[in-house]
Amino acid sequence: MNAVATAVVTGAGSGIGAVIARHAGKAGYRVACWDVDEAAAEATAESIGDVATSRRVDVTSEDSVVAGYDALDTPPTLVVNNAGLVRFGPLATLSVADWQAALAVNLTGTFVVARHGAVRMGVGQQGSAGGTIVNISSINGIAAAPNGGAYTATKAAVIRLTEQMALEWAAAGVRVNCVAPGLINAGMSDAIYADPEIRRLRQGQVPLGELGTAEQVADAVMFLASPGAAYITGQTVAVDGGITVAALARMARPKSVDSVGADPEQEVS
Repeated sequence: MNAVATAVVTGAGSGIGAVIARHAGKAGYRVACWDVDEAAAEATAESIGDVATSRRVDVTSEDSVVAGYDALDTPPTLVVNNAGLVRFGPLATLSVADWQAALAVNLTGTFVVARHGAVRMGVGQQGSAGGTIVNISSINGIAAAPNGGAYTATKAAVIRLTEQMALEWAAAGVRVNCVAPGLINAGMSDAIYADPEIRRLRQGQVPLGELGTAEQVADAVMFLASPGAAYITGQTVAVDGGITVAALARMARPKSVDSVGADPEQEVS
């Protein structure tokens, strides 16, 4: 790792973002921990050590984002868009204010942080240095969930936005990928898994048989930032234990179905 490589992590004050920031520090990056909660960002930076800095950055404010980048000693090599906001609830009663709040953080914030990061990586300039951007979506962006509110729509949009960014910025050597965490026992999910029965039931739906960890999400992010992923861009990696491909596995199924097709004369249409 180049000694001056800099990673920017939004929402780094807690949960998955804090773990990603620490993983980046271990990988040799100078880490800029950004969060709307200044004290939380500072605590994460302190846990990383001298290679980390902290700053209050509001991703819904372009001025705040630009000031954050301007404060860096070197252009970013890695940008991780992790800042997120949950506004769950039935669409029929979801307020426009809650809709707009989720949109501002999850989608517009991702766009603003990525765009200004990409420009500093050399997009639109001769002799681009390139870099890597990893956007954090969710399995809610892959499959709708009951009462997902604005969260589902914004996280689905992040996946499409990632593809658009990857397409437009590839010529500058900027790779853009997405990580979609599944049932992760960290961060915004703490309230869900505080109920042992809910935890048991949800964990039982995961093909790999367990909830994911923030460390596993961070591992995926760091892989996408690594030389091993040099030919990967515009992709979404679901870190979900297989749950997004398990819909049919949870449906009632008679044993007789498993033998259909074994007899060459038996056809199914």
